[in-house]
Amino acid sequence: MKFVDKVDIKVRSGDGGRGLVSWRREKYEPRGGPAGGNGGHGGTVYCEADENLYTLLDFRYNKHHEAGDGEPGGKFNKTGADGDDVVIRVPPGTVIKDSQTGEVLGEVVADGERVTIAEGGRGGKGNTFFKSSTNQAPRHAQPGEKGEYREITLELKLLADVGLVGFPNAGKSTLVSSLSAAKPEVADYPFTTLNPQLGMVYISDFESFVMADLPGIIEEAHTGKGLGLRFLRHIERTSVLLFVIPVLSDDPAGDYEKLRHELEEYHAPLLDKPHLVALSKVDTLAPDEQELLPEIMGEEFPDDVEFMPISAVSGTGLKELKHRLYDLVTAVKKKQEDVGV
Repeated sequence: MKFVDKVDIKVRSGDGGRGLVSWRREKYEPRGGPAGGNGGHGGTVYCEADENLYTLLDFRYNKHHEAGDGEPGGKFNKTGADGDDVVIRVPPGTVIKDSQTGEVLGEVVADGERVTIAEGGRGGKGNTFFKSSTNQAPRHAQPGEKGEYREITLELKLLADVGLVGFPNAGKSTLVSSLSAAKPEVADYPFTTLNPQLGMVYISDFESFVMADLPGIIEEAHTGKGLGLRFLRHIERTSVLLFVIPVLSDDPAGDYEKLRHELEEYHAPLLDKPHLVALSKVDTLAPDEQELLPEIMGEEFPDDVEFMPISAVSGTGLKELKHRLYDLVTAVKKKQEDVGV
């Protein structure tokens, strides 16, 4: 199934039903008082998170969503039926925005979490409502309120524990397929991954984390170049970042700084996330070069940067990498629990 992470839709909540002007006409009360009921409320449009969904593809072909109108008030003070609500189900991690103003209306993260995006109109009052000691035979009723029409942008930001950051063809897809059951497309040309892929990485039967293979970044991605902002917005929701840099790069430490620069230009707080550097494709080095790699890279990278040589082809360093990532993810979750997030 194709991954779609941003769509525009149109929604309309229901109009409220009109109130009724009516009179009691029982056999022995020919001059009975007012008996017009209130109109029903118009249906409301909601967005609700559904953990069984992971793409916004359905909304490419279903762009109009309308709630039901309220029914008019009835005789004998009967209130009209409320209009049917509409619940738009979206993947967890979806942000809902007003397309015209850019206002964020809300976001749904946990399964079942719901946001109101278009409130139904209130039903009009029937003439019974207006009866008083000085107006015992009111001859008017209210029309129902109109519903809301809105143009909405749904923007999905993936929820993952670990997000992979790297230039095209850095080996991210191969790494995810080696650590999890995910099967992203793998090839020897850039931009093989055009859509995010999620994989579950298992440490044991009861310990795991979610890894996201995201489309490769290029320089000036924060300005929209390449896959640009479409890639970068998914990084915001990850807990830990894994920079994947091929060991045969002309300047691995320079690549690391370029990647950090793109993240900083897009959203500076991203640099506060815990992160590791995976030096990929070490299987392409001779055995003696692999032995010297930690010493060589230790001189190139800053002292506070933790890096790990790996190979998704030979399996070198993969066990150590996934356990280290799990430790970082666990530490982030514990910190969030401590502060009540």
